[in-house]
Amino acid sequence: MDIHAAIPLKNFTTFKLGGPAKAFAEVHTTDDVAQAYQYAKTNQLPFFVLGGGSNVVAHDEGYQGLIIHVRIPGFEVVADDSFSTTIKIGAGEIWDSVVQRAVQMRLQGIEAMSGIPGTTGAGPVQNVGAYGQEIADTMQSLEAYDTQTETFVTLTTEQCGFSYRNSIFRSDSAGRYIITSVNLKLSKSSPQPPFYDSLQKYLDDHKITLYTLEIIRNAVLDIRANKLPDPKLMPNAGSFFKNSIVEDWQLTDIRTQYPDIPLFEMGDGRYKVPTGWLIEQAGFKGKLLHGIRVNDKNALVLINESATGYHDLALARDEIIGGARDAFHIQIEQEPLEIS
Repeated sequence: MDIHAAIPLKNFTTFKLGGPAKAFAEVHTTDDVAQAYQYAKTNQLPFFVLGGGSNVVAHDEGYQGLIIHVRIPGFEVVADDSFSTTIKIGAGEIWDSVVQRAVQMRLQGIEAMSGIPGTTGAGPVQNVGAYGQEIADTMQSLEAYDTQTETFVTLTTEQCGFSYRNSIFRSDSAGRYIITSVNLKLSKSSPQPPFYDSLQKYLDDHKITLYTLEIIRNAVLDIRANKLPDPKLMPNAGSFFKNSIVEDWQLTDIRTQYPDIPLFEMGDGRYKVPTGWLIEQAGFKGKLLHGIRVNDKNALVLINESATGYHDLALARDEIIGGARDAFHIQIEQEPLEIS
């Protein structure tokens, strides 16, 4: 394992912003992970774990610590029975390639998460999900390096504290664990309707009534292609804002002005409101703010069209958050993590 200096973070993030990292290590094995952490500890450096760079943003001043770039491979069947198959996946595996292989193996449970950029190890960090599925639904356990005990540990799904786009890796235990592999238990059953609303609408509009894993995957890929810009062509970090979780009492005034506000009931008097809809109603859809374009197809997505640095992104983000708060009294939240 080599340690490199002054590596520009804009080259490793899909938003294409960010200054140099003081130190940068690419890790391909669990031994590399332990060595990288010991290097950071010995040199009294903070560290940040980076996967595909699709759900992070970096600051102009760079990072005065060690970037641990996880590239650990692996795709191994570790359990199999009549109803399910459990696969151990290296944290550095490209997520969509994992979904593709699972679909080819006729294993159900992650096909609606097709096309999500990034690596497998990043999935549990924010409990990645799309179109009615999330990684918490199928994850059995994960392996990680615990920097407190300096040992490799196994964490169960329950221990990860999953909630909507959140986990212990983003909250209570942020910075403690370096995920090295993930175990997913996938079903051998066929996908069954009804599906997530927008996915079901696509299937209905295309008069699709035969539901195979391949058909669901292709439908999701087509939906995403029409809603989400390719970060290789237009720098972006995917959905820049989380969908908003609100309580019934918060909706009283909003419903007066917007009786058709789209809602997804989550139980316990809580509802998920599409933040893209809030941003659109607040008048930002398609706008160019400080070099950042609010995507005209999906207002959740911010595109780096001509921003010169993180400062431009921060100005655009804060303007959108303020506009949505003024219009709806809802505080929307940024989804990507920040390397700082």
